[in-house]
Amino acid sequence: MEHITAAEAARRWGVSERRVQRLCAEGRVPGAERFGRAWRIPAAAPKPEDPRRAVGAATPAPAPRPATRACAALMPLMSSPFSPGRAREYAASLDPGPRRDVALAELAYFTGDAAGAARLARPLLQAKDAARLSACLIFSYASLALGRINDARAMLARARGALGEYSVGEGLSPELSAAAAFVAQAASVLLHLPEPEGLPPATDALPLLPPGMRLFACYVSAHRLYLDGAYETSLGIVLGAQAMTDVTYPIPAVYLHLVAVMDLMALRRPAEAQEHLLAAWDIARPDGLIEPLGEHHGLLGGMLEAVIKPAWPDDFKRIIDITYRFSAGWRRVHNPATGDDVADNLTTTEFAASMLAARGWTNQEIAEHLGVSANTVKSYISSSLSKLGIARRKDLERFMLA
Repeated sequence: MEHITAAEAARRWGVSERRVQRLCAEGRVPGAERFGRAWRIPAAAPKPEDPRRAVGAATPAPAPRPATRACAALMPLMSSPFSPGRAREYAASLDPGPRRDVALAELAYFTGDAAGAARLARPLLQAKDAARLSACLIFSYASLALGRINDARAMLARARGALGEYSVGEGLSPELSAAAAFVAQAASVLLHLPEPEGLPPATDALPLLPPGMRLFACYVSAHRLYLDGAYETSLGIVLGAQAMTDVTYPIPAVYLHLVAVMDLMALRRPAEAQEHLLAAWDIARPDGLIEPLGEHHGLLGGMLEAVIKPAWPDDFKRIIDITYRFSAGWRRVHNPATGDDVADNLTTTEFAASMLAARGWTNQEIAEHLGVSANTVKSYISSSLSKLGIARRKDLERFMLA
């Protein structure tokens, strides 16, 4: 009989590995056997039925409230617990209409196809409610990667102003207002811009979002705390969000793991950071969801160079291509809006080494982390100082994202 691990069962069933282990321990997976601290599961074992669903199976589900229907197109792919490797299958399975159109635009964006994402999202900018909110977010970030800065600025402004457009005071639902607040906050935080005024407290808005979006909203909050230097608190939010559900929502899960990497590298805990990066990669790779890794390169402290480049060189090249395209557009919006001078003339490796140097890492520590010689690191830092027109390592910080 063929057997699989708990991790493989989790991927097949669309739940967390912790949930699979619990089901095995409860005797709900026929044929599952414990060996050491792990489980051996028959490959043909079906996903155990949730008894909470079984009890209510004979009772017709209540009709969805209008607000729920209005928010059904709020980033549906991000909101779905699809099994890794089946993102395209899930998006294509949705009924024709704005929800499927948004999901396909999301898939294009998260797999690094900015042109496809922009093309699919553009018609949805004239849609209603959550489909339009989703399209604003997708189109703006796709435009950054395409170098269409005027389009990016216009859509980001529209996304950041969404809360005023979808106010409960205008007779709209609390759920739709929560969705607008989420879009406004996400558009701001991911560009490292101040959040717009009037955002509701997270305790008010978070419960009104779909479960998958709640997880991504936790990522956005954790990212903001990271930018404020509250690394331990940010990491606590990530770990709390990951423990909040037994179901894996792949896209939010990737983003949560990445902000954990950011926090742990800032806390100089690279071994733990590597675990989170590999967890993110394990979820992202089956569907080619490489955009998040490319977006976050500068914040990951050389972890992509240390972990992904040696084992997956072709994937690393694709990620770095995304990094160059996205970061060029990101800086053209971020730098003028904030007065910052984040470096735009360094290679990604120079940036990674300089980021660590700005945080006080020695050349030897950086070399051990990146798997190169100390002399090579010295060359990276010297080149960075020369390109930036500065003479001292301590001056690197104002050009970095540290």
